Amino acid sequence: MAARALLHATTLGANALVVLAVAVAIAAAAAVAAAGTAVAQAYPAKPIRLIIPFPPGGGSDVTGRIVAMAMSERLGTQMVVDNRAGAGGIIGTELAANAARDGYTLLVASLAHVVSPWLYDLKGRFDPIRSFAPVAIVAGSPIVLVVHPGVPARSVAELLALARKNPGKLQYASAGVGSVSHLAAELFNYTAKVDMLHVPYKGAGAATVDVVAGHANLTFGGLLATVPHVRAGRLRALGVGSLQRNPILPDVPPIAEAGVPDYETVNWFGLLAPAGTPAALIERLHREVTAVQELPEIRKQLDNDGATVLRMTPPQFGAYMAADMEKWGRVVKAAGIKAN
Repeated sequence: MAARALLHATTLGANALVVLAVAVAIAAAAAVAAAGTAVAQAYPAKPIRLIIPFPPGGGSDVTGRIVAMAMSERLGTQMVVDNRAGAGGIIGTELAANAARDGYTLLVASLAHVVSPWLYDLKGRFDPIRSFAPVAIVAGSPIVLVVHPGVPARSVAELLALARKNPGKLQYASAGVGSVSHLAAELFNYTAKVDMLHVPYKGAGAATVDVVAGHANLTFGGLLATVPHVRAGRLRALGVGSLQRNPILPDVPPIAEAGVPDYETVNWFGLLAPAGTPAALIERLHREVTAVQELPEIRKQLDNDGATVLRMTPPQFGAYMAADMEKWGRVVKAAGIKAN
């Protein structure tokens, strides 16, 4: 009887300890949640630095400044644009990766962000995925496959036939080794199993001008750089890199529909925070970006720049970056691309 009573008492004591442990865990979780809510409510208390790892004037810069202006108004504090160009975006990206995890430093990332480890020896400076917390993808801008009017191809199918009949002879201009235009062309080569010759230039402008002049046969350019020449008849657009038609060039089919199934090259732009930034701040920033994307004036600005609003949750954006990193790694390896 005494032993049974002792066992009963011990069981009650153990149950009490379990209940106490659960209560402590719940209280701790509530405290953390409350602390996170308090941080989010007090945020922002000072200006936010938006690092753009490329020079002014490019897609990252244009998109970043559009977002910065709108978010400054919504957050009630200035979002300061900080262009930190150099080494293919590595300098600015490393600066953002090593910044304080307090929500006051953000990075404008693009397709180049997930391609960098395949082109450069980062030497442990940062990891494109693990060193950052995804905040929000903002917009995407497809490449456009354009040819000089003298090229006897009026469709992607005709260009493929021409390339297969003349391996290594069609010359495509790019904005430089490892640029989006270079990657887009090599994805085309890789996917369609054709061989076109790469002619790198120092920038998209120079590449486009030389195709217009007939010094190169074609290029995979951005909408802003190519559309004026297409409308003037100086270039012929054969396909866009998105899976849907673009409103700026509604008569131009996606390359994936025009002869190269599964082809897609979209230069996306999004916001990242240093890894370890509190989840409450990530959620707050994501909500603000989503609200900004709904503003008619912001949509109009992005549309005018050839970009389309993209929507993903932070986890979805993270998965999208990881998949893109794997995809372009295969292309870089297959093409043997090495940065200068």
